Amino acid sequence: MLTTGTWRRTLEAICIPIGALLFSLFLFGLFCFAVGTNPFEVYAAIYQAAFGSWSSFQNSLIRAAPLMLTSLCTALPARLGLVIIGNEGALVIGGIAATIVGLSAVNQAPATITQLMMALAGMGAGGLWIAAVGALRHYRGVNETISSLLMNYIAIALLNHLVGGPMRDPSSLNKPSSYAIPDLDRLGTIPLFPRVHYGLIYGIIACVIAYFLIQRTTFGFAARTAGGNIKAARIAGLPVGQLAIAICFLAGSCAGLAGMVEIAAVHGRANESLNANYGYSGILVAFVARNNPIAAGLIAVLFGGILASGSILQRRLGMPDATVFVLQGLVFLVVLYSESLYGRFRVFKEPAPKVPAASAVLGG
Repeated sequence: MLTTGTWRRTLEAICIPIGALLFSLFLFGLFCFAVGTNPFEVYAAIYQAAFGSWSSFQNSLIRAAPLMLTSLCTALPARLGLVIIGNEGALVIGGIAATIVGLSAVNQAPATITQLMMALAGMGAGGLWIAAVGALRHYRGVNETISSLLMNYIAIALLNHLVGGPMRDPSSLNKPSSYAIPDLDRLGTIPLFPRVHYGLIYGIIACVIAYFLIQRTTFGFAARTAGGNIKAARIAGLPVGQLAIAICFLAGSCAGLAGMVEIAAVHGRANESLNANYGYSGILVAFVARNNPIAAGLIAVLFGGILASGSILQRRLGMPDATVFVLQGLVFLVVLYSESLYGRFRVFKEPAPKVPAASAVLGG
């Protein structure tokens, strides 16, 4: 049952991020005005490109699918007090593993089995990649934020090496790429959304499972307890190190699955396009959603729309395609600042209980 205090905290958790987003749009409007563009035309173009038509809405959903999965790479470890930003690296590693398995299974298994093997390979590779970050934190005391960030560059360098060398298709001249995954083994589209692939379903399912794992299981309770007070968790006998490695593996597996989705549904082969910054955008999605997996799924659709609007800003208003990254950067900074606002507004605080006057207690 929700008490008055619970409702106030829920409203605070909703109103402050929304306020941060609105203020980010205001600052972005000032930026647009400074570069000589009408901010309202920019807002209208972004809306038109993201949600203005059935086709544009589907474009937003296509981009939302990997964002849902990569956001969990940050959201899940955050419940344990870990700040992981290696989402891009786990996505790339997952995509590489999925490509290797997909090419190895050509004409060897039915399409459904091949897709399942690619998904498991992507999840396993991405999971081990981020689990290594958790292990470094637990056994060697290495800061997980720095190590996960640096591992992004290792993953990207490995991708460039493989598609430019051992995995390269000789016919890919201008853009080094691996051999293509057969069309039969690629992910199809959802019947109700003819342009949206099944990666969106994967993302939705992953967000729901992550929510119930964290909020409704013993494992999730142990993770939240350790994240709230790690010393108390150790005194209580919780295996904090094992929890950290396990939750990092689950987080990385989500980002690795996003890499598989990009390979099997979008690109069809591994190349530099796999490094499309979905991992970095997923960090922002997790921050705006305050690490709530369900909220991350909804926020991912919004940011998918923002990413989809880059080309229309360039064609219609003559602004650089990277303008949307300016908006993302502003959102990131404002959301970080908004964390300091929690607990400061009286309207969200539960009223203090009234203390009866001494005269009333003593009977006058």
